[in-house]
Amino acid sequence: MPRGKYVNHKGRNRHFTDVEELEQERKKAEQKKWRKQQGEDDEEESSSEEEEASEKSEESGSEEESESEDDGKAKGPQGVIEIENPNRVQKKAANKVTQISLDSASGSKKPELSRREREELEKQRAQANYQKLHAQGKTEQARADLARLAIIKQHRAEAAARREAEKKEKEKKALEKR
Repeated sequence: MPRGKYVNHKGRNRHFTDVEELEQERKKAEQKKWRKQQGEDDEEESSSEEEEASEKSEESGSEEESESEDDGKAKGPQGVIEIENPNRVQKKAANKVTQISLDSASGSKKPELSRREREELEKQRAQANYQKLHAQGKTEQARADLARLAIIKQHRAEAAARREAEKKEKEKKALEKR
């Protein structure tokens, strides 16, 4: 929004033609003249029909051409001086679904992963490897767990033997009382 109460409209919609556009228009005009001269010498009828068709296509296509040329060319000094600005964010070309499916179907390239994705995959692989070694009993933690389990089994076996001994003693005392 402009500052102030009144808006100045002067110079707002100025359009300067590029040197390249003027050069292209000049070349087109020279080609028309050359075709006209060649056409009059050889065949007047066929050349006039071609000229009319080309003029119609140029008239309908001139607006489209100028719009497409403006899109492709940089305006102002940017067209003359090519500068790479590291801060300029360029739009990524949108991939079509068919193109993506064809690329993935080829399978020749592995998909490029981001750093986080790679780290996540490495973490998952390391975890799976650790679980495999742990199941085989080759890790320190697995050895400690197995030692702890052996001690617990020994205590349970001793407790079971003690209970059996107590049970037998109770049965003996019960038999002696009768």
